[in-house]
Amino acid sequence: MPVRHLIAIAAIFACTAVGWFLLGGALAVRTSEANRQLAPALEGNWGPPLAQSHPSVHYTAPGAADAKRQIAPAASEVRVALSYQPKRKGLLRYRTYTADFSADYEIANPAPIEQTLFFEFTLPDPGLRYDGFELAVAGAATGRTPERGVVREALRLGAGETVTVAVRYRAGGLATWRYRFEGAHRIANFSLAMATDFADYDIPHGAASPAEITPAGGGDGLGLRWRYDGVINAGDIGMAMPKILNPGPVAARITFFAPVSLLFFFTVLTLVGAVRGDALHPMQFFFIAAGCFAFQLLFAYLVDLVPAAAAFAIAAAVSLALVGSYLWRAKSARLARVALVAQFAYMVLFSASFFFDGLTGITVTVGAIATLGILMALTARVDWAEVFKPKPPSNTPQPGGAPLATDPS
Repeated sequence: MPVRHLIAIAAIFACTAVGWFLLGGALAVRTSEANRQLAPALEGNWGPPLAQSHPSVHYTAPGAADAKRQIAPAASEVRVALSYQPKRKGLLRYRTYTADFSADYEIANPAPIEQTLFFEFTLPDPGLRYDGFELAVAGAATGRTPERGVVREALRLGAGETVTVAVRYRAGGLATWRYRFEGAHRIANFSLAMATDFADYDIPHGAASPAEITPAGGGDGLGLRWRYDGVINAGDIGMAMPKILNPGPVAARITFFAPVSLLFFFTVLTLVGAVRGDALHPMQFFFIAAGCFAFQLLFAYLVDLVPAAAAFAIAAAVSLALVGSYLWRAKSARLARVALVAQFAYMVLFSASFFFDGLTGITVTVGAIATLGILMALTARVDWAEVFKPKPPSNTPQPGGAPLATDPS
């Protein structure tokens, strides 16, 4: 194979890589712009990440700061059921959910005299829609409604008397749900039971792990429980919705990675063709590169119309058909079969690894090592000087030409 052909192939590879980088950049911009427009609207219609705060209780104490003394509920029994309901918006998927919240807080008067205690419960977001909201004292609904996201109730209790305050509501949220203890220095007799309709759970950063995890009967959900008994500076309780494949970012990453796959593919075609005496012309590499580029191009614009797996399968099949049929007609069935195997391994399987978190690096590493081993075994006895030796010029007369006359003398 002439050196000039190798230079031409390298130039074709570089131009194709530039095309992929431009396509990946366009995908990243489309995804970012779509998220900028859709995220605020989705949060407004469905809800933001929910963070429910622990209630606060205080009573008037002239000797205390601000004439108020803060106390914590004597006992808390909190229940929340999370129903995962992801939404699809073009190139993006959003991890939306519905939270059914209910809690019973036991409020005790610590003073030896009758006095009024003030119970305050702050909702996650003052502008959010809450279905079925209810505040009940000793089992009787009070009819109280939140003001600027806070509902307050005055409790007249005798010395050492206790009463149960119950709160319940239903609201939609996004990505994560949390229960916070901001301002509560000591948490006693606290229990939170969480029920999910999904098993692929994740604890958000900074949140505590559950004390118990049990499978839910008859489904894929889980039952989780947290318990705090006399805990100082208790950590948040939280749950992150299951990870979801976002087609836009995945398509962009696959596109940016494509030049690495093409480099492996071109290397195999170049070496196999040179060793077997069936080398490809640079123009043939140009059409092969175009067939590979069609994979990411079709996937990028198909993925926001059909599910990501289906878009990937269609784009891969089209690219394999383009390259395989071209080599079958341009060269030979044997080289076409080799090319199809190599293209499937490098262009399809490497790209498919982006659908699984944490597998891309090891997939590329294993593929590179396997390729190196196979090529070393196939070319161990090749005389490379002979392979890359320039071909001598041909002395065959051109069509229509006449042999040169010779002087008989």
